[in-house]
Formats: sequence, structure tokens, C-alpha cells
Amino acid sequence: MTDDADGRADDGRDDEVRGARRIPGPRAAADDFDLSRVPLPEPPPEPKAPPERVPEPKRADDGPPEPSEPAPPPALVLPHRVLKALLGAWALTACSAEETEAVEAHLTECAPCADEALRLRDAVGLLHTDRTLDLDPMLRSRVLENCLSRRPAKIPVPDWAAPYDAETARLDALLRDIVGSEWHAPVRLKWFEGEERAYRRTTVAGVIGHLMTVDGLVSTALGLDDPLAESVPGTPRRGSGLPLAPTARTETYWSSAERPPTRAVREPWREQSHALIRTVSFAGRGVSDLSVSYGDFALPLQDALLDRAFECWVHAGDIAEAVDYPYEPPSAAHLHRMIDLAVRMLPAALAVRRRAGLAGPARRLVTAGAPGRSLHLEVEGSGGGDWYIALDSPAAVGSPDHTVAQIALDGVEFCQLVAGHVPPVEAAAGQRGDREAIRDVLFAAASLSRL
Repeated sequence: MTDDADGRADDGRDDEVRGARRIPGPRAAADDFDLSRVPLPEPPPEPKAPPERVPEPKRADDGPPEPSEPAPPPALVLPHRVLKALLGAWALTACSAEETEAVEAHLTECAPCADEALRLRDAVGLLHTDRTLDLDPMLRSRVLENCLSRRPAKIPVPDWAAPYDAETARLDALLRDIVGSEWHAPVRLKWFEGEERAYRRTTVAGVIGHLMTVDGLVSTALGLDDPLAESVPGTPRRGSGLPLAPTARTETYWSSAERPPTRAVREPWREQSHALIRTVSFAGRGVSDLSVSYGDFALPLQDALLDRAFECWVHAGDIAEAVDYPYEPPSAAHLHRMIDLAVRMLPAALAVRRRAGLAGPARRLVTAGAPGRSLHLEVEGSGGGDWYIALDSPAAVGSPDHTVAQIALDGVEFCQLVAGHVPPVEAAAGQRGDREAIRDVLFAAASLSRL
């Protein structure tokens, strides 16, 4: 046995002990464990704060610091079918900002969608127009004139019937825009009887019935059905012997109706006006001189249709005023013809008033064979011209060589005087010469008016 460095005896078993596992000694009980002798764990190290950045000294010419801009959102990616469906909303500017950007980016790449977008944007421009949507009263005339100039009709409307065709078409366009309740709007008809103004109240539908019954005078002359015969029970359709005077016909129509006229009167009035135009267009040239009786006087057919065109325009203005609708005068060429017809009727109207003691006596010039006195009527504006009215005889022709007075009026104002809508004492804008002759002509013009 030998002693090792630790003073322990070496009995030769060290080699065996060196290779054996060591068995730990007995563990102390929990109650005997002294926690005060257990070292506490070290706390984790605190993170080091980044070093403070020392701001650079601000220079005098530096502006305020620019705010940092946020990163732009990613562009919206949509499939083609969705982008195509958004074109309508894009045209109406109803898309969101992201959708608008996506659609406009798509339009730069897709030609069919770009064409469709242009069509939709043009359509939206029409929907947001600031112009009035009311039809131009002369639209039909311009369209027909353009069509006929390119391809003349086989059976054209006679030139002398064109004013009636145009005025009935314009009135029909007005009636098409009238709603149901407006057909019963009150209308005040005005005309002159003797020296006083006369009035009659009716409705929009009543005015159309009045035009239809007076147009029946032309229908009777052409051998067509009389619309008044249909409204009077027990009366044959042709050759009925109904009253011929326009006022009597209208009063008969209004009094015989079971109820006040309604919007249903528009269709028979339209059919009647179309039938008149078709009939005179197919009848040939000789029909223009056919006599149309008005009871106490008669007119050739070409003048009768011109008279009906004038009354259609006047009463269309009455209707337009009742329903607050804009309405323009006839074209200059048609207005000129209406003025000319009134001027040609003035000498006979003067003679009637003279027989009734409402106008001054006729006067002859001293020179033998002289035609008599004349009044120079100067009509200004649209449809205007110069006319010389014979004052002393209905059969005489006015002459500029024997003018004793002159009157100047606007064309539309002269027609309003003839229609009884303007008092004679307020009509003439310019007067010169014989005051009695001027007064007689102005009152004779107003006497041409009637219901």
C-alpha cells in the first residue's frame, strides 16, 4: 500500500474505482433547504438607447421642414369585365378615385372600351344640356323643306296651302306637350264687335273644338264630312244645312256637347287637317278658286286656307299663353301672305262700317276719273312690306299717287290688331296725314276679327 499525494492509502483498487460511476450523496429534506444560501439569477441586461442625434445647426435660408409623404396605395387591379361594367358610372363621374384611376388606365390599353367610353360621355353631355328641351316650332318646316329639296314629293302640297299645313303642324306640336289637366286650362278669346271688344271664356280643348268646327266650312266646300254634323244628334254627315257663320257653328258645337270638350278632340282635329291637306294636294290647280262660304261672305279656297292658317296661329298663341308655353310667329313668307289677305279685305270692311255709320263718308277727288283716296300702310319687321289701301270704294285699287295718310306698324302687331287682340287706338306706332282716314282703317282692321 502506498500513500498518494492526498495522504490516502493506495491499496491497488484505484484503477477499479476510477472507472465506476459516482453515486450522489443523500439530498437534504425540503424543510432543511436554506433559500438564503441560493444565489438569485442575474437580471437581463437593459437594451441600450440609440445615441441621440445632434441636430445640425439651422441655416438662415432653410425653410420649414418638409413633412414626410406616405407611400402611395397600390393601384386597384380589376378584371376586364368589371372595368367594362364601370364605364357607365365613369361617364357619370360616379366612380371612386381608385375605380376612376383603374378605368382610365384601362382605356389607354383597350380600344373597344375607349370607344364605348366616348359614346357614353357624349350621351351624358346630352343629358346635362342647359338648352331647353322644348321643340323648335319651325323644326317640322325645316325638316320638310330639307327633305323636299333633296327628293321632291310625288304629290307636293300646293304653295298656297303651305301656311295652313305649317300652322296646324306647329299647333299639333304644342298640343303634344300639353298634359291632361292643362286641357281644361281657361282660355280667354278676344275680338271686336262694332266699337267694343268682346270676350268669350272656354278651355284649351274648347279652342280646338272651335278650330275644328270652323275648318268644317272648308271640308264642306271640298265635299268632305262636316265634323259639326257628328256632334249634333240626328244630323246627316253631308248636306246637313247647318249654320255657316263661324260664330254660330262654334256656339252650336259648344252647346250640343254632352260635356265640355276634352283632350279627345285633338285626334279628330288632326285627322281633319290632314284630310284637307291631302285633298287639296290631289285635287289639282283648279281647286284653288273653289268658293268657300262663311255665311255673309265667301272666299276662294286658297284665301280660305290662308284665313284658317291665320286663325290657327292666333288661337295657338291664346293656348300657349294659358299654359305658359313659348310660341313663335309664323315664318316671314307666311306672315307676309296673312298680312296681304287682311289688306285685301280692308276696303270691303270699310264699306260695311260706312253703311253702318261707323266710318266717315266716301270722298272723291276733284279730278275726273281719279280712283279715289289711298292710305299707305307700311308694315315693318318680319313679313313686312308696303300696301296702298283704297278708302272710297271696295272695288278700287289703292294708288301711291293719291295717298292722304300713312300708318307704320310692326308685322306681328298688325296681325294682332286684325285678330282683335290689340285696341285700334293703341296699334299704330307711326301716323301721318288724314286723322279720320287713319282711324277708319284701324277700326276696320279690328272689325275683321271674330270668335
